[in-house]
Amino acid sequence: MANRLKSGASKKEKEKDPELRDFKKETEAQVDVVGLLKDERTWKIVGISFIILSLFLFISFASYLFTWRDDQALAQQGFSALLDNENPALNWLGRLGAIVSHFFFYKAFGVASFLVCTFFFVVGVNLLFRQRVFSIWRNLKYVTIGVTVLSVSLSYIFRSSEFSFGGGVGNLIKTEMEGIFGVVGTGAVLFLVAAAYLIWQFNPSFKLPVKKDIQPLEDSAELDTTDEVEKNEEEETDTSTTFAPLVAGQTLNELYASGGRPNSLKEDTPMTAPAQEEAQPELLLTEKEDLVTEPIEDEAPVVPIDLTPVAEEVEPVSLEPVIESPLEETTIENSDEEEAEGDLELEIKTVTDEIEEPVAEVLENLPPYEPTLDLSNYKYPSLQLLEQHGSEKIIHDSSELESNKTQIINTLRNYSIEIQKISATVGPTVTLYEIVPAPGVRISRIKNLEDDIALSLAALGIRIIAPIPGKGTIGIEVPNLKKTIVSMKSLLSSEKFQHNNYSLPIAIGKRIDNENYIVDLASMPHLLMAGATGQGKSVGLNAILVSLLYKKHPSQLKFVLIDPKKVELSIYRHIEKHFLAKLPGEEDAIITDTKKVIYTLNALCIEMDNRYDLLKEAGARNIKEYNEKFVKRKLNPQKGHTYLPFIVLVVDEFADLIMTAGKEVEMPIARLAQLARAIGIHLIIATQRPSVNIITGTIKANFPARIAFKVSSKIDSRTILDTGGAEQLIGKGDMLISHKGGYDKVYTDGTCKLS
Repeated sequence: MANRLKSGASKKEKEKDPELRDFKKETEAQVDVVGLLKDERTWKIVGISFIILSLFLFISFASYLFTWRDDQALAQQGFSALLDNENPALNWLGRLGAIVSHFFFYKAFGVASFLVCTFFFVVGVNLLFRQRVFSIWRNLKYVTIGVTVLSVSLSYIFRSSEFSFGGGVGNLIKTEMEGIFGVVGTGAVLFLVAAAYLIWQFNPSFKLPVKKDIQPLEDSAELDTTDEVEKNEEEETDTSTTFAPLVAGQTLNELYASGGRPNSLKEDTPMTAPAQEEAQPELLLTEKEDLVTEPIEDEAPVVPIDLTPVAEEVEPVSLEPVIESPLEETTIENSDEEEAEGDLELEIKTVTDEIEEPVAEVLENLPPYEPTLDLSNYKYPSLQLLEQHGSEKIIHDSSELESNKTQIINTLRNYSIEIQKISATVGPTVTLYEIVPAPGVRISRIKNLEDDIALSLAALGIRIIAPIPGKGTIGIEVPNLKKTIVSMKSLLSSEKFQHNNYSLPIAIGKRIDNENYIVDLASMPHLLMAGATGQGKSVGLNAILVSLLYKKHPSQLKFVLIDPKKVELSIYRHIEKHFLAKLPGEEDAIITDTKKVIYTLNALCIEMDNRYDLLKEAGARNIKEYNEKFVKRKLNPQKGHTYLPFIVLVVDEFADLIMTAGKEVEMPIARLAQLARAIGIHLIIATQRPSVNIITGTIKANFPARIAFKVSSKIDSRTILDTGGAEQLIGKGDMLISHKGGYDKVYTDGTCKLS
């Protein structure tokens, strides 16, 4: 009790002590100020205030340009005129706007005061978003230099104007400079400052035009023919060294420029890629292990436009002995009577005709170019690498078929719907029952009984196709009790896959009639895949990639793999040396970083533009015609022409890229989808989130071929296919395919198993 009384007394003594009370109040006030400064709401309010201040200054400055005469008398009174109600201001922001703008225009920087608004705006935006949206110090540097130089320049230019273009500061500096340098010297100094800024900022190139003097025929006859031949060869070499497209093996720059043979061009004309300012990174396609070159970084391929006809472009051969003989004959035939000026054009034509004849004879003896010889020891993968899942023969359960037929007929009769005929087609996963309704029965009545038929059959879900395209029947798809696995080995070993003339054949699965579904990716030309998690999307994507690997040679096909999940496509890292393309300097060819994805897509856009330049120069409409001309030796590799492989871009999880990068990813993909078909670049995009903010209208419009696995709702099915049906699939590999426009759907089912 005594202790309590003692402690109570001590508390009262402390409360009575005035020094302790003052210290406590100061501490609390200090804590409140610190907390206020740390509160993000404070900085947001300050940021908005700066933005409003910048807008206030900008509007008042803009209004002052039109009302400065009327408000001049009011503004000269200073801030004391704020309470003067007798003299209203015409400035859009009232008397305060007139006074502030008059101060900046007449006593500060004049028209250059507009730059001050940008500084307050930059500070306000950074404070509002609490991050470095704009660089404050860089903006402060530019504003300081800009207002100084611009105010002095305007004062110098409009020296006799009644309006203060340069302000008091600009006029003062201009007067001091004229006293030091004079009027002309001041103008020269200002011009020097402006020119120095432009040169430092943009670094323009100053080159004198090259003059080509035409010498008379008698002077040219005295020149050494050997020197002329060497000069021609140097010009051809310079033209060939400017081409730097994709790279195969080590880099397609070297492989392409040599016409597919990396060592042939290195001995005669060493390639040097032109330096260029920071462009989009260039793709490297790795193919050979024994060819090692340094990646070309920070360079974009440049394709020179050759104006000579395509028919005259030939394979590079040694022309020295062929050129010397016609030139000597022409020199000997020249007489004193034939040295007139009008004979100059005639003699040049004669020499050209005599040169072209032996070159044409050499071309006729050259064999067709074979791109697969660059990797002559490459062996296609064997079918023995794939697993065989049982006999894969579809077993017909007669009792199950009869039971389902009876249940379907009885369910329809319960609703007074008679049918004339019913037949069954057994597939790997589902059985299609085709019924022919009696005359007068509406199709919509049968379609509305979808849930009732599923209830009577005790099935997971059925799908009614009313009517079946191309047939006068209505289809009812019922899941099989025992499903058959569709393996990749059975698809790839089929006659339809082994013997087809498709450019990019892909085997996806089997149709409902047990026929293998083989389609050409080049005719799609791009593919959009979507479905819920665990419904076979990744397996279907692997089936497409394996189909292409089993059918195409490394010189004919390259992959660009983008895998944000980092594990789905990692199994393909073993084919990096032959099939995968990557950015220069990157260790991993499978791209997982979003920033590198953006660089890769932009590099593909550059490659697309370069390929179109090659097609334009060769007079070809698509990659097939271009490669046919190159194989027939109609295109000259020294002019930049080369054999172009197909490029397949695979994006495993498109939704993650859209969420992290947004428009930076969507725009190059849309551009590739719109333009890249003709030059052999095809896109395969897969996502497990088929929502409208992921699969936008821009993406859907450029992906006519779409594959929908099982989804959770009808809305998702409409997002992918523009119609329902995908929500009624069984899952585990069955899919709906929309191809060749419209609603012409192909139904494939079964699960593709890879070893």
